[in-house]
Amino acid sequence: MAASSGVRVPRNFRLLEELEDGQKGDGDGTVSWGLEDDEDMTLSRWTAMIIGPTRTNYENRIYSLRVECGPRYPDTAPTVRFVTKISMNGINSNGKVDSNSVPALAKWQNTYTIKIVLQDLRRLMLSKENMKLPQPPEGQQYSN
Repeated sequence: MAASSGVRVPRNFRLLEELEDGQKGDGDGTVSWGLEDDEDMTLSRWTAMIIGPTRTNYENRIYSLRVECGPRYPDTAPTVRFVTKISMNGINSNGKVDSNSVPALAKWQNTYTIKIVLQDLRRLMLSKENMKLPQPPEGQQYSN
């Protein structure tokens, strides 16, 4: 990506690239992302999905998330919130992800992407302190 070579890529070009990667199904299929509304010309609001890792209490579950890329993205990290209820360290009672608990958000660099954040969250599901946490009944969502 041009951003890593020191060339400054405009926000919308960068987000269009991320959208294209999401539409292509770039990756192993355990995470996906796309625009919440195809008419969103600001490319700000995204939906995402994480498939829970096997051999954890997240297994066989699909977690929906909302990702907000503000006007200063990619210079500032996106905000991330689970829509599907989850029991996991670093997720508050409304589903909001504490940026300090996710390495990619805590040490955000403008070369990072939505995909990297989602993969980091999935990796955290595999951590010792999270993998055996009892989960809310399937299908429950946060209100708001």
